[in-house]
Amino acid sequence: VRKFFALEFNFTVLRMSGQLGPSQVLYIGMEVVIAVSSVLGNVMVVWAVKINRSLRDTTFCFIVSLALADIAVGALVIPLAITISIGLQTHFYSCLLVACTVLVLTQSSILALLAIAIDRYLRVKIPTSYKRVVTKKRAGAAVVACWTVSFIVGLTPMLGWNNLQKMKENGTQITSDLTVTCQFENVISMEYMVYFNFFGWVLPPLLLMVLIYVEIFYMIHKHLNKKVTANSSDPSKYYGKELKLAKSLALVLFLFAISWLPLHILNCITLFCPSCQKPMILIYIAILLTHGNSAVNPIVYAFRIKKFRSTFLKIWNHYFCCKERKRPTNFQSERSDFQGRVPQENV
Repeated sequence: VRKFFALEFNFTVLRMSGQLGPSQVLYIGMEVVIAVSSVLGNVMVVWAVKINRSLRDTTFCFIVSLALADIAVGALVIPLAITISIGLQTHFYSCLLVACTVLVLTQSSILALLAIAIDRYLRVKIPTSYKRVVTKKRAGAAVVACWTVSFIVGLTPMLGWNNLQKMKENGTQITSDLTVTCQFENVISMEYMVYFNFFGWVLPPLLLMVLIYVEIFYMIHKHLNKKVTANSSDPSKYYGKELKLAKSLALVLFLFAISWLPLHILNCITLFCPSCQKPMILIYIAILLTHGNSAVNPIVYAFRIKKFRSTFLKIWNHYFCCKERKRPTNFQSERSDFQGRVPQENV
């Protein structure tokens, strides 16, 4: 919080000195609001999983990974993005590292969403053997793998795929000691952003997730439409809850897509149509959408997932409204079996 107040003070000074225009001031103010909301909301998500035992299954393990990435966006990426928007003079590789940090966290969010989609698919496809296949150890390994791939993809520009050579050849945007105006497009290659990042690591996972959720909804509706015989248990309760949770997580995916696609489309325009003019207001809106996505996920969880909603209320009542005298204990998970083997979830 002190960092955000310090940023606001610095920007007030810059505005009074005439270095920031009205659009930049508005952009920075909105970024600060998004940053605070993202950090507080996603801290609540992690907190809820910590104190509620029924939220400690594999799906919510991936949700925590996504929440941690969103916390980093609010606490680290947005302050850095604000710094970049001012156009400070920095060393080329310092600016490049700032830009790569954004790429790492973006990629981790995409892979976390993909892991969530695969996890829900397995829960519906193999409900009776799901717990034997998807163990906590394997889920943890999947989270580590997601972050490892994210660092490799996001830090690729640090290994040479950047604009340093191009800037040296132009000789107008960089000094002899590699000092540049720190802006994203100055240091990150658009070929990398479009061909490698967007076409390779953003668009294919998004399309794959769409196909996975279509298949999930198809399987669930097929099970719900089955007639119940005298010798079998009614699966509607289990699959009805799976359908509710799948809809909530698909909504998270949809919001991620509409938040990030505009910026990637602008990158494609920059690469394929260099002479095309991009209004600065569109760039600011696209950037705000990407950062705002980190703040909306906790809202989706609160309104769509019963376990999160009830836990958020208990945290709020105890720690902020002081309505409970006793410290909240770990909630017991409510579980029942479909045919004695399939776990139920309260959604």
